Amino acid sequence: MKNETNNSKQLELLNNTTQTFADEFHKYAKPLEFEKGSSPFFPDDFLKHFYVVVDGRIKTYQINFENNKEQTLFIYKRGDMFDVITLLDNKPHDVAYEVLEDCKVLELPVERVRHWLQTDVNFNRKFFPYLAAHMRHTEELATDLALYDTKDRLINLLLDNLNPEKHFKYGLLHNLSNTEIAKLLGTVRHVVERTLKQLKSDNLIETSRRNIKILDFQRLQEKTSQLLLK
Repeated sequence: MKNETNNSKQLELLNNTTQTFADEFHKYAKPLEFEKGSSPFFPDDFLKHFYVVVDGRIKTYQINFENNKEQTLFIYKRGDMFDVITLLDNKPHDVAYEVLEDCKVLELPVERVRHWLQTDVNFNRKFFPYLAAHMRHTEELATDLALYDTKDRLINLLLDNLNPEKHFKYGLLHNLSNTEIAKLLGTVRHVVERTLKQLKSDNLIETSRRNIKILDFQRLQEKTSQLLLK
């Protein structure tokens, strides 16, 4: 338990905040743990609580139950916060959650978080850039799904996975199955596997168990440049 406490107290969210804020943050933060494969959150939960990931990964997604098609919206990792939509508009957000890895989160009263947004400048400086990254990711997801085919989307994802400026995609593919990659792209596993095979035959990547290594970063970048010229 001592290591878990230290881990949460070293959250990047609390960097450059006052000791008073950090103490108050931990006063209200309730540590929770969830097992891989669980679905511990429901839309109404976020009317009362706000969450910060300490360890592990949690995905949020939407699903069409008529055709079982699933679209992953975000995969939250250490330092990520949710649900920012309900926090801002105080309305239920119709998305589902699944724990991808055993995880630890901090649960906070949503009204206290709103209070900090109104009263703490340093917290504002943390939250609103995060919100902007959240909105930018959503815009890029909509654009990719509307304008590009699966191969193009996968190439973009492979490149963004190595780009630290892409908050919600950087390091995203680490230990991620082809099924979960497919859900990020709005397709199915066999399409992802076929596309990866094509990229391997072009000597652009190599794959091992849940790992994709780019062999020719420049050629992949050139392919994305070609997409923009189409």
